[in-house]
Amino acid sequence: MMSASNNGIWEGTWEYCLGYWEGFQETLSDLDIDYWRWVLWVIYPIILSFLLPIFILLFLYCSAFFLHLYNYRHNFREAYNHDVWDGARTAIAAAWDAQGRIWHGFEIDGLEKIPDKGAALIVYYHGTLPIDFYYLAARCLLEKKRHIRAVGDNFLFHIPGLRRFLEVFRVTPGTLQSCVSVLNDGHLLAIAPGGVREALFGDENYPILWGKRQGFAKAAIQANVPIIPVFTQNVREAFRTPKVTRACLRRLYEKTRLPLVPIYGFFPVKFKMFIGDPIYPKKDQTSESLSNEVMNSVGTLIYQHQRLPGNILFALIDRLV
Repeated sequence: MMSASNNGIWEGTWEYCLGYWEGFQETLSDLDIDYWRWVLWVIYPIILSFLLPIFILLFLYCSAFFLHLYNYRHNFREAYNHDVWDGARTAIAAAWDAQGRIWHGFEIDGLEKIPDKGAALIVYYHGTLPIDFYYLAARCLLEKKRHIRAVGDNFLFHIPGLRRFLEVFRVTPGTLQSCVSVLNDGHLLAIAPGGVREALFGDENYPILWGKRQGFAKAAIQANVPIIPVFTQNVREAFRTPKVTRACLRRLYEKTRLPLVPIYGFFPVKFKMFIGDPIYPKKDQTSESLSNEVMNSVGTLIYQHQRLPGNILFALIDRLV
């Protein structure tokens, strides 16, 4: 049975709710309906003037996206007839390619330097988010019929829901032996030596934060394959990390390896990818020497093709000129 104290609590709560409802009714009765109708009539054209262009732009974007996918319908049919995962990869590649062309005006200068056959190691500068690499992988799959394997950071494999995606696109943590094995099998392999550190703690001056990482050079030497340097213009203007607390977050990252840095942006800046000349390991060349050679090549691409420091407004203007 309910005690007398509980009864008192329920009665008090009910009386409070009734009083609140009566007050709300009085507020409604005091509203000047004609006044608010007039306010709505005044702002209605303003609302429409902003919303309708946005809806029309969204509709045009979706239409262009659909037509881009439809353009590759024959590729879908051929890929799905061969293997269901090949079909899935082709469909996702077409979607990423459409995204890159429409949103970033994505172009590639030097795609022919990526071989149509045989192994090669692609080394690229890591933007805040590596969507430029996704666009490259999509373009290679659609135009060269070549699937670029990739090395991903360990934390990716602990994100719920990503495992199937990583398996289908053959993204691995990338030990030295696994990288050599992929290259010996004649595949393309992509690595961003800067990794998460370069992604989250770089800035608009485009510093190369590779540290002493030489594993990619050791893999290229052991497999005796060329290294192809890659850089994308304005890649750091699409997404940014706030400068506030960056130093503290970097110290936290160095201790925990957790990428706890907020990201903002997705600005529709111009993307143009530049693919450098292949660098072939020389006889008896050390991994340190080869790593420095590749780093200098990527630095040269940045110096030649990137406005320094990077500027979001100018990168947006690049879409128009």
